[in-house]
Amino acid sequence: MTKDSDLTVDLQARVSEARRSRTPLHITGGGSKAFYGRHPEGQALRVSGHRGVVDYAPAELVVTARAGTPLSVLESLLGEQRQMLAFEPPHFSAAATLGGCIATGLSGPRRPYTGAVRDFVLGVKCLNGKGEVLSFGGQVMKNVAGYDVSRLMTGALGTLGVLLEVSLKVLPRPALETTVCFTVSTAQALDMMHRWAGRPLPLSAACYDDGRLFVRLSGSEPGVADAAARVGGDAFPQGEQLWHDLREQRLAFFHGSQPLWRMSVPPAAPPLGLPGAELIDWGGAQRWLRGDLSLARVRDRAASLGGHAVLFRHGDRRGEVFHPLAPGLMVLHRRLKHAFDPDNILNPGRMYIDA
Repeated sequence: MTKDSDLTVDLQARVSEARRSRTPLHITGGGSKAFYGRHPEGQALRVSGHRGVVDYAPAELVVTARAGTPLSVLESLLGEQRQMLAFEPPHFSAAATLGGCIATGLSGPRRPYTGAVRDFVLGVKCLNGKGEVLSFGGQVMKNVAGYDVSRLMTGALGTLGVLLEVSLKVLPRPALETTVCFTVSTAQALDMMHRWAGRPLPLSAACYDDGRLFVRLSGSEPGVADAAARVGGDAFPQGEQLWHDLREQRLAFFHGSQPLWRMSVPPAAPPLGLPGAELIDWGGAQRWLRGDLSLARVRDRAASLGGHAVLFRHGDRRGEVFHPLAPGLMVLHRRLKHAFDPDNILNPGRMYIDA
């Protein structure tokens, strides 16, 4: 097997050569999220071979692994110690890697109740567009130097650097999880989720799909039993499969080839009121919309609710996929890109057409 240092040197050489020849590189791992973002351009820089767990300290709730490590391998290791990646990252295929998880910054149903991907990133080692190996952050939450820089890599889609290693905080698995459901209207579901969010309930997921509101409760056995009695609803024995299928977008709602829009809005925002099918996740904060709507119409509606919209799947991936940044934020975005990748060779245009 090729040693870690050899793999790093090989990746450095590829990036350095690309910089000299001004050749764009398309960073790719398992390819499970290649559909996300704008259409990739450039020569493939494959990083899936850069894999393996570097360090795992269950007692400290910290794990460090190389970016090419399959998510399934990492989660299996954590499961042996009854621990988990609390942000519940989607895989979308068995080839999903840790690097892709961090680069896309996608979180699952548990996100509003335990935190997003970036909330658990303690440190990263990456390769910038100059071919330099950089390290930021560390392996403890109190580490301050470089901590925010580590988080910058989350959701950057490889535009700031090639991820080599990532250190993450992990959490213990709950002793018990149970799911209950209610048959209610969209407005009723939003009102219920909003009211529960302000109460001391062990919520870990809440979504509304096709006339039914599903709620997951996680924690100690007595705590979950008490919360279930207070919340009410009907027991839903298939809860574990439901949340897995929601995370992996295997529910019937996600089937088909129509454009799939992802909206981030305030949890208490009213129903979208747009043509097409709508699924509500994250206790109301994430709205999925499937249908052939114009880009302007979807974004205008998201903005009117105080949020933003992303073309998540299908549609025109050569246009603007992500909601436009405000002018001041775009200036900062370009400055960061220039600092990490001055020659614009790492996943150029993957996020925005001219940045």
